[in-house]
Amino acid sequence: MTDVLISTDELKTGVARLAAELSATYGDGVVLAAVLKGSLLFLADLVRGMTISPEVDFLAISSYQPNTGRVRILKDLEVDIHDRDVVLIEDIVDTGLTSGYLLQELGQRGPRSLAICTLLDKAARRLLPVPLNFVGFEIPDAFVLGYGLDFAGRYRNLDAVFEGNLDALREDPDAHVSALYDR
Repeated sequence: MTDVLISTDELKTGVARLAAELSATYGDGVVLAAVLKGSLLFLADLVRGMTISPEVDFLAISSYQPNTGRVRILKDLEVDIHDRDVVLIEDIVDTGLTSGYLLQELGQRGPRSLAICTLLDKAARRLLPVPLNFVGFEIPDAFVLGYGLDFAGRYRNLDAVFEGNLDALREDPDAHVSALYDR
């Protein structure tokens, strides 16, 4: 299955709404701490839509124990966030375990405020309640691809969000290539 879950136009409208909300809430210099790699396309469109001048930095994380929520930071922020407003930019929040870990880790650094902005909220899978301050779209419990979201490094560059068949992708990571790129 490769149905369109969120169209290109819906993404543009949702990201523009989030950019306006963030611009209205924060002033110049807010730190947008984006979680690589999935949030990259979302972040680029988000920043272009903002009417303030945020500072952007990146975190790269890797799970070292599957399904435990424990992560290790592969690339840390370069900017000091002490006494600064910080917004964690996520592509998707599902179980909440990774976001919860990052909130705890960043919170220990003494930011003035700390919020989460996520493109996608998959609340049906939530194990740890985390505060989502800015949400683009609520989605059902489905495996999603596109607009930064991938499987085995594929499908990130799609301009919409699609529901993928995880079993088919596990068998062949290119299973959806013809359906999604030849449309």
